[in-house]
Amino acid sequence: MKKLVLSTLLVLQAVFVFAQQNPALKGSVVDSKTQKPLQNVVATIQSTNQSVVTDFEGNFSFKTLPSGKPVLFISSTGYKTQTFALEPTEGETLDLGIIVLEEDITTELQLSLVTITENDLGDDNTGSESTSGLLQASRDTYQQAAAFNWGQARFRIRGLDNQYGNTMINGISMNKIYDGRPQWSNWGGLNDATRNQEFTMGSTPSDYTFGSILGTQEINTRASFYRPGNRLTMSGTNTNYSWRAMATHASGLDKNGWAFVVSASRRWAQEGYFDGTDYSANSLFASVEKKFNDKHSLNFTSIYAQNSRGKSSPNTQEVTDIMGVKYNSYWGWQDGQKRNSRDKDIAEPINMLSHYWKITEKTTLNTNVAYQTGTIGNTRIDFQNANNPDPTYYRNLPSYFLNQPQLWNDPVTDANGNPVLDGNGNQVYQNQDAINALSYFKANPQINWNAMYIANQNSSNGGRSVYALYEDRTDDSQWSANSIINSSLSDNISLNGGVNFKRLKSHNHQNLLDLMGGEYFSDIDPFYTGNNAQSDLNNPNRQVREGDTYGYNYNLFATILDGFTQFKFNYNKFDFYLAQSFSRTEYQREGLYRNGIYADNSYGKGNKVTYENFGFKGGLTYKINGRHLLDFNGLYMTKAPIMRNVFSNARLNNNITPNLTNEDIIAADASYIIRTPNLKARLTGFYNKISNSSEISFFYAESIGDVSGDEDSFVSEIVTGLDKQSIGAELGLEYQLTSTIKATASASYGQYIYSDNAKLVTNDDGRAANGLNPLKDFGTVYIKDYRQPGVPQQAYSFGLEYRDPHYWWIGANVNHLSDSYIDVSSILRTDNFVIDPNTGGYSFPGATEPNVRNILKQEKFDGFTLVNVVGGKSWRISSKNRNTFGFFASINNIFDVTYKTGGFEQSRKATYPDLVADQANGIPSFGSKYFYGYGRTFFVNCYINF
Repeated sequence: MKKLVLSTLLVLQAVFVFAQQNPALKGSVVDSKTQKPLQNVVATIQSTNQSVVTDFEGNFSFKTLPSGKPVLFISSTGYKTQTFALEPTEGETLDLGIIVLEEDITTELQLSLVTITENDLGDDNTGSESTSGLLQASRDTYQQAAAFNWGQARFRIRGLDNQYGNTMINGISMNKIYDGRPQWSNWGGLNDATRNQEFTMGSTPSDYTFGSILGTQEINTRASFYRPGNRLTMSGTNTNYSWRAMATHASGLDKNGWAFVVSASRRWAQEGYFDGTDYSANSLFASVEKKFNDKHSLNFTSIYAQNSRGKSSPNTQEVTDIMGVKYNSYWGWQDGQKRNSRDKDIAEPINMLSHYWKITEKTTLNTNVAYQTGTIGNTRIDFQNANNPDPTYYRNLPSYFLNQPQLWNDPVTDANGNPVLDGNGNQVYQNQDAINALSYFKANPQINWNAMYIANQNSSNGGRSVYALYEDRTDDSQWSANSIINSSLSDNISLNGGVNFKRLKSHNHQNLLDLMGGEYFSDIDPFYTGNNAQSDLNNPNRQVREGDTYGYNYNLFATILDGFTQFKFNYNKFDFYLAQSFSRTEYQREGLYRNGIYADNSYGKGNKVTYENFGFKGGLTYKINGRHLLDFNGLYMTKAPIMRNVFSNARLNNNITPNLTNEDIIAADASYIIRTPNLKARLTGFYNKISNSSEISFFYAESIGDVSGDEDSFVSEIVTGLDKQSIGAELGLEYQLTSTIKATASASYGQYIYSDNAKLVTNDDGRAANGLNPLKDFGTVYIKDYRQPGVPQQAYSFGLEYRDPHYWWIGANVNHLSDSYIDVSSILRTDNFVIDPNTGGYSFPGATEPNVRNILKQEKFDGFTLVNVVGGKSWRISSKNRNTFGFFASINNIFDVTYKTGGFEQSRKATYPDLVADQANGIPSFGSKYFYGYGRTFFVNCYINF
């Protein structure tokens, strides 16, 4: 009997052990300095859908492993990724023991140095500030170079505007409906609170959205996902701000299921890198989570980020040659202080409630509701029947006089009063008015605030201000909601899907801020008379005061509903995915003023405009082996026009942009990827085509109207049917030369062009005021094969980094960028430029094809090389509490290279003879305007974790 009982127990033990199925792989992850376990670290088996996160004690395990020699990645935000080449033995558990993760200070550096740039030249309300922000959390070597090293030169991945990427917080898209771009300032300064991020490149699959062709960035603010602890940070720099202070506390998940995170920061500067650019920003963050049980958790997130900054002006070469690249015409002295006339002020708090539901072990549902409201304001000086206060106004500059031949009438004499002769013995003449203008501009290069106050207090005005400071203000209120499902249908198939809803009310108006010593301002347009001068015929001849709305006043409404499904298939040699999407977009304008020029088409609600769109994408990964992969992705989708382009002149009327259609987008890329413990590399070829896009801009132009005496018209230029093509290659390479030295190399080579001609229509208020159709068709824009502007089409980087075992490191990189082009004027590339309307269709004299090609040749900016150096060190300052202290510092553009980051042609001289005359003396009055990058800059950051 004893033998029978013993035998039975042994059999049962064997059965129990067999049923228990020991894991195939396990390990524990700790912090290198504190030796504390790290929770929510991601462990991933390369080229499979197997991914787990560490528990409270830092442990992880995999039940099975693929055949061969798989590669394991251990990664967590703020730490260097660890790579392990595995050699498992069948039937045995591979125990990696304790895995030590070292803090990656370069990630913090990257998060801190995303710069603010003026990358939308014609639209103050765009809210678009940084093209590199989308990449700040990425780990790929190429993406890091694009964000940190090339971002300072306004590099854009694959030449794409950031409206073709998607930035999300907890699955809610943060891209603005107005222009399709994320407003980075809405969470600026909250680096510690927005560290938990996932990034996908191009059209590759995301668990949260169908996406587009630039990629997706998901920011997760779930309180239980933050590592417990406290962090204090102090930084100094000479870029867009001077000082930054941050503090963050994360509680971790307690035994009652509560977790909370709070963070605050302040950034400020009396003056940034460019003259007169003040900066003030305050940011607050709070996230609270209640975990009810293993299936349900509720999280509330609140973000408030207020930002105010002074802008810098784009300048012509003439102005830069006189005043230098740091010169900014937007500011002037007032009471001993620098006052900028072009401030941008943002305060749009976000509140978000998220529900996490673990339906089964294989299916989760995440539902989010968000409400965002607040204001964006861009200030300017308004003036009526008074001189333009801009010191760079064209009539104030020497070029205005130099380009008038009749003023070259003052003979040049030597010190003895004798006439100066040229090489042919002819008397040399000078332009004394130009000389006087140069002297006056040098002596008075800034806005004269005191002169405007004096003009407003002139008794002859009867208390009426002739100068006033106002803001173009947008007050948005937006509700967003979505549900995202993730389900593992089988060992090889997973499903992602989501439904999203957005509803926006956007109030746009002109808000009077400062009467500058006067008592009131007149709500009229002084360029017109009678009813045409009235901003609102329902309340004519108003006297407006500080805080009043005037000029224009309207609402925009948008309703968007979209959904997607995505299936991912994972097998030993092949992975592939298929995704599809559908969206419905509805726009409408409501005029709150009855404008005098558009009396019958400005007040009340206009027609609704609806766009329906769809998308398909798919991709395939072929695993040559565990370390070498081939990856292919393809996408076709249509995209609704952004709201900004739907209304041709939204400030004044309800007109819908003519010939406006959905964009068609095609994208494809192919990559060869290597991932070994010492070498990580990716070589990608890509092709993107965006058809039927549109652009709207506003400017004064001469000789484009056909109203009698109309030589100077303020128009909105509507370009439709734009086709943009991007083709090129990307390379990112990282090699661990030794245990302490790492080399990186990145390259981007592209050709970003307009692949076909477009169409151009103008909306001219002057025509409408004279009873004509405000829309004038200029026909074809001959823009085919011109380069897309404002982005280096070639970029190269090489770097070395030394990381000492005693927690200090230093690195340097060299970057070369070239093939960046100016933004060309469309109106100059229509038949209007060369055809003389007074000759029945013949060209202007001298407007031959060679001459026209020469004068309209697109300007190419000079290439440049930037050298950056960065380093830092960290210490464990308490063995008992395991507190840490660290710092890092960087110097960018160490040789103080001057370079142009962008620019645009002015459209004022819209005909061939006018443009030739303006350029005759080599210093045009309406030459191109340029933006410049930072020279030598530094960043120093100190922090303590406890």
